[in-house]
Amino acid sequence: MKQYLLAVQLDESAPPEPEEAIRAQMARTGQVTDEMKAAGAWVFVGGLQHSDASTVVRTPGGTTAFTDGPFAETKEQLGGFWVIQAEDLDEALAWAEKCSLACRQPIEVRPFDDGSRRR
Repeated sequence: MKQYLLAVQLDESAPPEPEEAIRAQMARTGQVTDEMKAAGAWVFVGGLQHSDASTVVRTPGGTTAFTDGPFAETKEQLGGFWVIQAEDLDEALAWAEKCSLACRQPIEVRPFDDGSRRR
């Protein structure tokens, strides 16, 4: 089994959804998470605050600098994620499809580094 990150890509520039739509989305994503748990694929899930709540830490030349805001200036930011275990990429993509349908956002699928691919 390999572990995969299913990252929810959120467009923070879009107008906020009505509360009813957010509750429906949370119910749908909760159902997918429950399905993952039942299948033994679920490892961890987390939602994130908007990127303006982030702090970037850099250490150029050994000096630490803290900067408010996201690392990259972009419309889409990481909004939440699932960590799952799957036999292969095809299985991870099948879970990502269910996640994307549930939260109605793009999902980036990325395998965890198992140490077999060193640069």
